[in-house]
Amino acid sequence: MSDRADVIVIGGGIVGTSTAFFLRRRHRSVTLLERGLTGQQASGVNFGGIRRQGRVLAQLAMANRALETWRRSRELLGEDVEFLPSGHTRVCYHAHDAEYFHRYAREARAYDLDLEVLEGAAMFRRFPFLSKEVLAASISPLDGHANPRLAAPAFARAAARLGANIVENTEIVRIEKEAGGFRVESACGDIYRSQQLLICAGAWANALSTQFGEPVPLVAHGPQMAVTEPVPYVFGSSMGVYTSIKEESVYFRQIPRGNIILGGGPPGPADVATRRAGVLPINTVRQLAQFRRLVPAMTPLNVIRVWSGVESYLPDAEPIIGASSTTGGLFYGFGFSGSGFQIGPGVGETLAELLDVGRTEIALEPFSIARFARRASDAPLASADVSTPSEA
Repeated sequence: MSDRADVIVIGGGIVGTSTAFFLRRRHRSVTLLERGLTGQQASGVNFGGIRRQGRVLAQLAMANRALETWRRSRELLGEDVEFLPSGHTRVCYHAHDAEYFHRYAREARAYDLDLEVLEGAAMFRRFPFLSKEVLAASISPLDGHANPRLAAPAFARAAARLGANIVENTEIVRIEKEAGGFRVESACGDIYRSQQLLICAGAWANALSTQFGEPVPLVAHGPQMAVTEPVPYVFGSSMGVYTSIKEESVYFRQIPRGNIILGGGPPGPADVATRRAGVLPINTVRQLAQFRRLVPAMTPLNVIRVWSGVESYLPDAEPIIGASSTTGGLFYGFGFSGSGFQIGPGVGETLAELLDVGRTEIALEPFSIARFARRASDAPLASADVSTPSEA
């Protein structure tokens, strides 16, 4: 079998499937190749947070673009991915983090992100369930959450309805640059050709980028996720703790049927070879202690399921988005370091624009893969620092 398209996309997560969707809206022919099932890896096992605040300012243009897609997702995709514009709230325990909330809010206004920062009595009137240890809250009222198990497959189906060729359960064994584009060979011997190639293979992307002389220090970790029994719906806003102490960095959201999804804290093990990741029982125990600290009313809740998945991390915690520095027609979108779900559709739309017309108004230089080549002569980069301030 031989297939030719304008673009081959390797990887069926949220970035790959949304890029395929937006490319078809631009009438570019697309073949998406996924080793397993779309949305099966990091894009389907994450927290599901639709969070713009806390991102580096350079990401906000794509995050804002993504939010517009999330808000129109039912109309665009023809399916419900359970996007709930509940708002997103970050809270903190430490005075220097409260100061950061105010500083970040001032800076983010220039990027069309309006935040409300509350402290003291005003905060407890808004969120009476918080413990007295909490010093401040930063509220992003237009953000929210969605169901990660539904999102990437919905983008893939919508792309297929527009004419994209979505090929699942296909292992790629060889990629070659040839005259006029790229040749991709599967383990079954199928050959796919295209003018342009986009690699969105998550934790497995480094094996592909290395073939084009662009190795990156990608490492894998497993998010530590859990869900509780259903209880009355009381937590409207998705909420997370901002802190440099990784054990404190937990987050939760409640879905309308009552279950509370929990995540955060130190990651667990993940193996790219076996495509498996695990939840460490001690991590769940420590998570629950932090949730009791944050919201004492959570104390009696019972966890009914835990899960993890293989996520990819880079040392600077910034993704790789944009053109290859070595090979014409080659593009990347991977390495989102645990925060790619919300921004995914914005990255997909931006990459589709870049592949279609060769440029985008959104600056992608901070996310170039070339930044790692520039550091090659420096001291080796440490593995991804998972103790930096973060939450999904």
